[in-house]
Amino acid sequence: MEIIPAIIPQSFEDLKAKLFLFKGLVPAVQIDVTDGIFVPSKSWPFNDDAWSCGVHMEPSFMDEINFEFDLMVSNPEGCLQDLIDIGAKRIIVHVESSKKLEEIIESLKNKVEVGIAFNIETPFELYDHLLEKVDFVQLMGIEKIGFQGQEFSEKVIDKIKELKKRKSEIIISVDGGVDLKNAPALIEAGATRLVSGSAILKSDNIKKTIEQFKELLGS
Repeated sequence: MEIIPAIIPQSFEDLKAKLFLFKGLVPAVQIDVTDGIFVPSKSWPFNDDAWSCGVHMEPSFMDEINFEFDLMVSNPEGCLQDLIDIGAKRIIVHVESSKKLEEIIESLKNKVEVGIAFNIETPFELYDHLLEKVDFVQLMGIEKIGFQGQEFSEKVIDKIKELKKRKSEIIISVDGGVDLKNAPALIEAGATRLVSGSAILKSDNIKKTIEQFKELLGS
């Protein structure tokens, strides 16, 4: 069981500032990357006019905290190697974002943990063949992805249960709208990782909020 804070960095400086908030509190942070195409919002590095190719981060960051990248971008295959090179531990690709999902998954195997993400209304039937190929699945808990602070959708509870029936042992991560109120229901349904952005970042006490999540997770 794991609680993973999520950030959508608006700049490299914003990324550094937010990462420092979690130093020593959690083993991993999710960095949401949005390109303004797959979703309307655009985050670092796609909103950086100086960025043309490659993702550049300071090496010291890699030693202090693990990263997982949630790629809410169109055709993510173009930036995978950049993320591997800077030390990504997990990479999440949305099933709706590319027609080369099997190639992407194969290219990431034995390099990082590979996850695929499903929007609330995306049926599993279309991607059943991929469930055996990935390390985990991320289910979105909100209708409108790419923005923090969105309203939680109860539909994800049934989505978790359905996925558990299809593949009982798979690691299920839930991202979007996750807070201390709905976390128990998500855990009971079968979620094993909870990704939370606003509920942690906008809390009065980040450390205390993370500890409360950990208590719910039993970790």
